[in-house]
Amino acid sequence: MGESCKSRYKPHNPQKYRGNPTNIICRSSWERTFCKYCDLNENVINWASEEFSIRYISPLDYKTHRYFPDYLIEVNEGGKTKKYIIEVKPKKQTNPPVKKSRVTKTYLYEMKTYAVNQAKWKAAQEFCKDNGMQFKIVTEEELYGTRGISRRSKK
Repeated sequence: MGESCKSRYKPHNPQKYRGNPTNIICRSSWERTFCKYCDLNENVINWASEEFSIRYISPLDYKTHRYFPDYLIEVNEGGKTKKYIIEVKPKKQTNPPVKKSRVTKTYLYEMKTYAVNQAKWKAAQEFCKDNGMQFKIVTEEELYGTRGISRRSKK
């Protein structure tokens, strides 16, 4: 996932942040880019980072775990207010790993990660359906592509 660079994000518009604006943790450069987008985009009414959890059942141990989505955002879309749960992930992690000729430790790790992510995302989709929200995975394409959000937040 984007450069690993755990850091704190200091918002320019702390009144938009739901939670403690002095404790916004970015676990990668990609998350930092998304924080900046939420902070500076005038259509983002408010936002939060890992401020709540959703219960899910892990396919690895069949026990209930807590999933802390990366972001909860409320946006103005054409005069209507919409809420989204956002997960920032590399596009590679949104697809099943490709099996090579032999099964490696890396492949097994990627399969476990993929299975757990699928369970988390299914729980998030159900949570959103029950609460009038939408779930979206934001990858490097949305962050840095030709129409990416990193290009929209530069002024």
